[in-house]
Amino acid sequence: MPVFEYRGLNQSGRNVKGTVDAENSRAAKAKLKKDGVYVVDLKDRTRQNRKAKGKRKESKRKVSIQDLSLMTRQLATLLKASIPLVDALGAVSEQVENEYLASVVAEIKNSVNEGGTFHRALARYPNLFSKLYVSLCEAGEMSGTLDLILIRLAEFTEAQNELTSKVKSAMLYPIIMFVFIIFLLAGLFIYVIPKIVEIFDAFPEITLPWYSVVIIDLSGFMVNYWLFILGFLFLMSLLFKSWKNTPNGHRSWDSMKLKFPVVGKINRIVAVSRFTRTLATLLNGGVPMLTAMGIVRNVVDNDILAEAIDLARDNISEGESIAGPLRKSGQFPPLVIHMINIGEKTGELENMLSQVSDAYDFQVKTQVDGLTSLLTPVMLVVMGLVVGIIVFAIMIPIIELSQIGG
Repeated sequence: MPVFEYRGLNQSGRNVKGTVDAENSRAAKAKLKKDGVYVVDLKDRTRQNRKAKGKRKESKRKVSIQDLSLMTRQLATLLKASIPLVDALGAVSEQVENEYLASVVAEIKNSVNEGGTFHRALARYPNLFSKLYVSLCEAGEMSGTLDLILIRLAEFTEAQNELTSKVKSAMLYPIIMFVFIIFLLAGLFIYVIPKIVEIFDAFPEITLPWYSVVIIDLSGFMVNYWLFILGFLFLMSLLFKSWKNTPNGHRSWDSMKLKFPVVGKINRIVAVSRFTRTLATLLNGGVPMLTAMGIVRNVVDNDILAEAIDLARDNISEGESIAGPLRKSGQFPPLVIHMINIGEKTGELENMLSQVSDAYDFQVKTQVDGLTSLLTPVMLVVMGLVVGIIVFAIMIPIIELSQIGG
């Protein structure tokens, strides 16, 4: 059924706005008139959404994690207050500030209102609602605990967002420093050194030391072939992306990401934290173990770890434990294996996974803080050495010039 967005006046003369379901615009106006609303403007939101789908791909529509988390929590609150799902979805669609998310919720409401299930309606938007989200909502619908599942989903989304934000914010300063160093060196080689070289050219009797010649030649190469350099870097990035998008290339890159000094350990910890928290959330939500393992393999975002999870899933289907295959893979820390083993034996696997996730979230923050505190002075020292070498290579000939002039 189409959804119409309206603006109008109520019986008190106050401005009101919202959405209404109706077969057509005439039926929408009649429905609003019956509710005491004088319609000033009426738009078919469903038709607008269809037009928008033709203009841009769904993957390009931006919905932040915060928007999704807030929408989920609002819906959970309304359901907990015993409000029917259709009415709750209608209320949320009017409260959500993100226009695209609001339209999606409105369309999901229409689907549910026509007799469809909530999780199947969510599954129509895979770029917005992950398999984890859909599976948990399916479990919640079947068990009658959708409100509790949605609260758990909101908490999970917020925790994942907090972890990502910690890593990004911690790495922001080193990235800014690196970009500053690149621009500083580019400025020295492209603008400053060529000006000084003009002075040297005016005194051909000066014999430049070899290190000054190297710096000057490098500067000349950058000035004359900067377009070639940019093209070469662009070509290398394209080749790297093409290689990384191949199955073997993607697997090799994921393997390297886990072996990089310092950064590799952080990548592994982040992946393990996602694995344990997601698996705990799915199991707590009533999702079967095999289904949960099939979903959680995609959350780690690493082919090497995903293969280990697939092996564990195959073993579970044959009646074995999770801990054994994960231990054999050698990709998961001993603490994780130990806690999973205890959880399986005591029947408190979900609780153990949650504890591991909390511990690793804290470890991620500690490792990232340690990395940034180490990177900053190292980058400053490197920048100082590079600039010092360049200044030294240029200043020695200038000092000789000043002696000749004296």
